[in-house]
Amino acid sequence: MSYDSSSTAVLTDDAPARRGAILLTVCLGVLVAQIDTSVVNLAAQKIGTAFDASVAALQWVVDAYNLVYAVFLLSGGLCADIFGRRLVFQTGAAVIAVSSVVCVFAPSIGVLIGARAVMGIGAAMLLPASLAIVSTVWPDRAERRRALGVWASCNGLAFVIGPTLGGLLIGRFGWQSVFLVAIPVAVAAVILARAAVPESSYPTGRSLDFPGQILGAIALGGLVFAVIAIRDGGPEWGVSLAAAGLAIPFLLIAERRAGSAALVPQDLFQGRSFRGAVIATAAMTFGIYGMIFLLPLVWQSSRLMTAQGAGLALMPCALLFFLTAPRSGHLAQRIGVRASAAGGTAIIGSGLVVLGFTHLGAPLVWAEFGLALTGIGMGINTGPLMSVAADAAGPERAGTAASLINVARMAGATMGVAVLGATFNLFGGGMEGWRIAMLLGGAVQICGALVAAIAIR
Repeated sequence: MSYDSSSTAVLTDDAPARRGAILLTVCLGVLVAQIDTSVVNLAAQKIGTAFDASVAALQWVVDAYNLVYAVFLLSGGLCADIFGRRLVFQTGAAVIAVSSVVCVFAPSIGVLIGARAVMGIGAAMLLPASLAIVSTVWPDRAERRRALGVWASCNGLAFVIGPTLGGLLIGRFGWQSVFLVAIPVAVAAVILARAAVPESSYPTGRSLDFPGQILGAIALGGLVFAVIAIRDGGPEWGVSLAAAGLAIPFLLIAERRAGSAALVPQDLFQGRSFRGAVIATAAMTFGIYGMIFLLPLVWQSSRLMTAQGAGLALMPCALLFFLTAPRSGHLAQRIGVRASAAGGTAIIGSGLVVLGFTHLGAPLVWAEFGLALTGIGMGINTGPLMSVAADAAGPERAGTAASLINVARMAGATMGVAVLGATFNLFGGGMEGWRIAMLLGGAVQICGALVAAIAIR
């Protein structure tokens, strides 16, 4: 292993086994963050019974993680670039492990919510750092696309095994087992990172940019809190959304003044390909997360299936995502990254259109066909979109690019749940509302595909 003058790690021995160990390590990191997120909802009823907690408190068991993750996401990528991708990855995994222990032994619902919030900090460090590690260890674009395909597939794998494993554990060992299972995986990620992952950083010309971090935290945290608060009504969501809206222009001014040392380097957005990847990523999660929020709801409200049945019915989507994503790098090599990114996004849009023409998710065969399209589309486009962002940023800003593309994912998902949910309710919460919401989600996907086709080179 050798290091260049900018402290960016380079593998000089071309050892496939070493790269395999690195890929395994970052995939464990993704799994430990995503599996926990996908199964906490399953444990909500048991947690409520154990602590005699209100519905509002149970919502914060989930939302505390999401809110804190949003607040610290940009900071996590910047710290990875300045202090080292491996160090930040290990720290994030260790924070998740320790906070999971606290969750297991939490004496009250307040302590559990606090531990979940700390876990969000760990995820905000771990996920951007894992993507930055892949970007720096695989300098060859074709090889990096294949590695990113495997990295992306872990998101699908988490949603395949998470609900299944979580349901079995909760039934046999109680709600604490949901958090207990994350501990050995997180510890393994820390140990393997020390043994296999080369350290890399690029502090030259960068700073912690505290004004940018504060304004970015207000903007992202305000957006996520607005969506959380809108469920309960009241003025909080409007105040939070206004705070986010006010923070954004001040953030842009501060980052323009900071220049190349900025938390959000604006020269990155001057590249068409990077802008296209960000927009297409936001469009992808807008439709997907809005659909995942609404479909189980309409299935249960129409009494087509129970909550557990809805979880099982969603599994083919995640499974196809998991099976397709590792091959996305090979596909991009054959047809081009632009065709993969745009084509995959368009396939997701087609799946949402199919779902929109079902009768509240029935008949099930057509709903599963629409879900299959969305899973395949995500598998095709997620890796290439991550690759475009990495290519545009270069190794010196790998952590920052990883944060920004994850911000796009989070912002799209947050807005998708809010907008499609509001659309569904606005049109009566029945068949008409369902159809318009799904067609709107599909239209956003198609627009994202067009942007990717035009912008990505």
